[in-house]
Amino acid sequence: MSPRLPSPQGPARPRLAHTARTTGLGALAVLAVALTGCAATPAAAPETGEGSDAAASAPSQLDNCGTVVEVPEAAPERIVTIKSTTTEMLLALGLGDRIVGSAFQDGPVLEQWAGAAEDIPVISDFAPSQEAVLELEPDFVYVGWESMLTPESAGDRESLAALGIGSYVAPSACKGEGYQPAKLAFDDVFAEITEAGTLFGAPDAAAELIADQQAQLDTIDADERGLTALWYSSGTDIPYVGAGIGAPQMMLEALGLSNVAADIDDTWSSLGWEAIVDQDPDVIVLVDASWNTAASKIELLESNPATAELDAVQNQRYLTVPFPAGEAGVRSVPATADLAEQLAAMDLEG
Repeated sequence: MSPRLPSPQGPARPRLAHTARTTGLGALAVLAVALTGCAATPAAAPETGEGSDAAASAPSQLDNCGTVVEVPEAAPERIVTIKSTTTEMLLALGLGDRIVGSAFQDGPVLEQWAGAAEDIPVISDFAPSQEAVLELEPDFVYVGWESMLTPESAGDRESLAALGIGSYVAPSACKGEGYQPAKLAFDDVFAEITEAGTLFGAPDAAAELIADQQAQLDTIDADERGLTALWYSSGTDIPYVGAGIGAPQMMLEALGLSNVAADIDDTWSSLGWEAIVDQDPDVIVLVDASWNTAASKIELLESNPATAELDAVQNQRYLTVPFPAGEAGVRSVPATADLAEQLAAMDLEG
């Protein structure tokens, strides 16, 4: 029997918190006028080099989750990022100095970007209010989830556009029919890098980043031991797991692991302990978050009489991945490489 513990959680903490100072309606109206004026005279785009193939072939529009996004003639200079995946994308493209504020960060950035990230203001630990976003006078908002672009959060896309503020959603997070990837692949991740490079004026940096990540991906050898795995993100009474079409499935396949939740046609899903016990996975991937650590998951697994008998628990066959690396983005390849090293070192005897 499962322990009576709190109800399942999603892959992050989807609640609203407004930590920046809010403004009155009058102040917002003045700010809207100012923003419209700023949008009309954007700063010059960075030079990408004469004859750049990436720049020459760049589209003028992007179809983003069903919204047409115009690629600005001059690259955005004041960007608000919401979710770690978007912040880290811009850092990886060398555009950290364009980020005027970030929100809903899922954990510390990778060490290689820590210096560039330390001066970025965090306006909210969760979804920011529209007031908090507008106070930063952005010309673009880049979000990791579509749900961040609503009147209750950073503002809906139409309202932002009316203020001269562009918006872009990580394509892997699109939910609309025809826009959510049928099954995420690393090519989809690379396509987002290309689009971000196009949109934010760094096509050459994007091409270089993709080449580096493809080279790293090519070094990962899939495990050939025929192992099954559970991707355990969060939840206690009912765990929330990586399902069959999202980033966890993509990474597990690259590792040569068979996902016990692969038949679930979703990116993430609840999966009862009974089903997990029936599957008895060989390996458990533990998502490590400050609010739901890998250590706390191990404690739960080992204290629950049912899960304590799982082969993976009995033999401590755990792989760990930081929460920010569990969602599709520039961490997907390096995180897969790190998991591959953990898996290769795992003793399966016993």
